[in-house]
Amino acid sequence: MRNEERLAREILEQLGGSDNVADVASCMTRLRVKPANYSKVNVAGIKKIDGVLGVVEEETLQIILGPGIVTKVANEVSEITGKSASLVDENDPNPFEGLAGRTKDDLNKKNATPFKLFLRRIASIFIPLIPAIVASGLIAGITNVIVRAGADPESAIVQVLNLIGWGIFSYLGVFVGINTAREFGGSPALGGAAGILIINPGLANITLFGEALVPGRGGLIGVMLAAVFIAFLEKRIRKFVPSSLDIIVTPTLSLLITGVATLFVLQPVGGLISDLITKGLLGLIDMGGIFAGLILAGTFLPLVVTGLHQGLTPVHMELINTIGDDPLLPILAMGGAGQVGAAFAIYFKTKNERLKKVIKGGLPVGMLGIGEPLIFGVTLPLGRPFITACLGAAVGGAFQAFFKIATIAIGVSGIPLAFLVHTNQILLYLLGLLVAYVFGFIFTWTFGFKDEMAKDI
Repeated sequence: MRNEERLAREILEQLGGSDNVADVASCMTRLRVKPANYSKVNVAGIKKIDGVLGVVEEETLQIILGPGIVTKVANEVSEITGKSASLVDENDPNPFEGLAGRTKDDLNKKNATPFKLFLRRIASIFIPLIPAIVASGLIAGITNVIVRAGADPESAIVQVLNLIGWGIFSYLGVFVGINTAREFGGSPALGGAAGILIINPGLANITLFGEALVPGRGGLIGVMLAAVFIAFLEKRIRKFVPSSLDIIVTPTLSLLITGVATLFVLQPVGGLISDLITKGLLGLIDMGGIFAGLILAGTFLPLVVTGLHQGLTPVHMELINTIGDDPLLPILAMGGAGQVGAAFAIYFKTKNERLKKVIKGGLPVGMLGIGEPLIFGVTLPLGRPFITACLGAAVGGAFQAFFKIATIAIGVSGIPLAFLVHTNQILLYLLGLLVAYVFGFIFTWTFGFKDEMAKDI
């Protein structure tokens, strides 16, 4: 029996049988199941299955299996149960539309603070774009390394790689506008048009109040403001327009009014907000130095646990758009590195064979920047190692802040991020990564873990 088939059958057995599965979906690392009857589910039994890295009990039961294998298991579960296994965003709070239940209601009451809801909305705009951003950023970073190694920047191959790597960043405002309008209930195409209003090179030919407009002013924040505004307008205008004229009048008025509002109000406001964020963060990193790196890196893992870290994507992009690089990402990347060091310490210290297997499965992807298997399968369930992982991350973050390491694009953290930092900083970034590994290991080994903690894992 294939491993994925075995996993699927064992999971279904602990779920109360295939008849107890109302819906099934998968994301990058998790199998998400909506049981018909929660009382039939044996969560403890699921956690003990060989190959299961952890279980998150939210509005859906999320079984962490890791990248790659999760898709295969989801397909097996789909085949056995007859339920179609859809692919959803990693942080989608409700992949099964219309199946609200007790667990969802409890979670919403617990997490529905305005700030969390705001970050989740921002995350939902950028999460679908992450694969393209990561791929493009990595290609751009590797191209940069090739050029620094001596390749002719004017050669055809380098020009082609640059075209592939930097293309999405030139038109990212359009994609963000589309997703923002969709998130706020507007037409995606109108959201894309709102994004073009911000990035259109033709802005340079327009003078208002004695000053030429600047293409890209306000960045992605300006794009989101314009897209939210056009979605709001579209819904309001549609209420007063006859159905027979809706396709012509509603989008025309929405775009026209948004265009004027963007040039006179939304773009300047977006620029102001952008300046406040970027200058504030840069001032914090410059003035705080090592201390700022300690705090930012040391507190990042709790944000990852909630999924709210995706809400920082526009901040990273705004830093790159404004100053040309991102000094924040290398600092925050140390969160995963401290956890890797903690996992190594636990692996060498524990006699629990199941825990060792979970760590062996989670360490490779953890070092490549995907931290969920180690977070939910190892450090968070054990408790104290999660704290020592944060402490190790803090030391690594202080190192990155001291040497002012910065990336030229955004992508996954861990070792692959080395391709995205400035070429002359690659070795320093990797050294900082090693520092976080080592201190995460030391803190966990000395006072973060005792083998009796693993008896219930």
